[in-house]
Amino acid sequence: MNYIVKDENAIYYECAYSSDNALFLKLGSEAFFITDSRYTIEAKESVKDATVIIDSDLYGCANKLIKKSKVNRLDFDPKEWTLFNFEKLRENLKTTFVSKPDFSHKKRIVKSSEELLLLKKAVILGEKAFDDFSKLIKRHGFKTDEKMLTFMAKAMLSKKGKYELSFDPIVAVNANAAKPHALPTDTILYKKDLLLVDAGLKYKRYCSDRTRTVSTRKDFEFGYEQRFKNKKIQKAYDLVLKAHDNAIEKARSGMKANKIDALTRDIIEKGGMGEYYVHSTGHGVGLDIHEMPYISTKSDTIVEDGMVYTIEPGIYVPNEFGIRIEDMVVMQGGRAVVL
Repeated sequence: MNYIVKDENAIYYECAYSSDNALFLKLGSEAFFITDSRYTIEAKESVKDATVIIDSDLYGCANKLIKKSKVNRLDFDPKEWTLFNFEKLRENLKTTFVSKPDFSHKKRIVKSSEELLLLKKAVILGEKAFDDFSKLIKRHGFKTDEKMLTFMAKAMLSKKGKYELSFDPIVAVNANAAKPHALPTDTILYKKDLLLVDAGLKYKRYCSDRTRTVSTRKDFEFGYEQRFKNKKIQKAYDLVLKAHDNAIEKARSGMKANKIDALTRDIIEKGGMGEYYVHSTGHGVGLDIHEMPYISTKSDTIVEDGMVYTIEPGIYVPNEFGIRIEDMVVMQGGRAVVL
């Protein structure tokens, strides 16, 4: 197979190294990692199973290699490319470029045993960071606004720079949690408020992703069992937890992704709050925080052993509250196992 990859994580998957200015080119039995001179030392030390080429003109270099190889067809993912760079790459080439959307994600959808170990480690580290964050809030977090709480969450997740974050954490209080991707505000956290935290970190580039919604009582923890004074919030929370548990319990290898989505959605709809469930049930996680499989109403992907994805049902009542409970699972032995 002949193909070219531009996305940084896709390149890393191919040769165990990447930089923010690089191409990976596979031409028959030969593979090339092309980057500029800023990365010479690291590339030559780290790239596996590919020839390292240092060139300030990545696209011109790739163009020459393709022309020299005389390959008739080259696959590429159009989502990785700007029109300018793509036109530059294929200038004066007779090679047919074949569009393959999500080319790398499809290759990476089933995780190897080595990848599963890295993902498991990332999840364990993320869980520990949640525990540390709850302790920090109980000591210093009350009467603090979301902006400072978000800063505190980043410090806990990264271990002061030891780990990269999977994404900017979401730390939302009360009504702000009704926005699934809430940005931090000046809203202040008090005891017995609703607090939603969605966060993750990377271990050797592999991501974790976790969400908990809690009632910030005196000795709260980021666990599943939560008690809210507001009956509407409690009803919504119990529905979300029931939907979360149902999907994990009943998901099976061989199911279509939209059937797994229905395992959460049906429960929330039957509970009378379906209009407030505004996103899909989950998404794959790996080198990217959002990968295949996508667990949504529109996805007919067959879920198989070795696939890793999130289960994250939610209910979001505008101007009142939002609730989401999220865990990463791996399909093993035909069933969903929480990482």
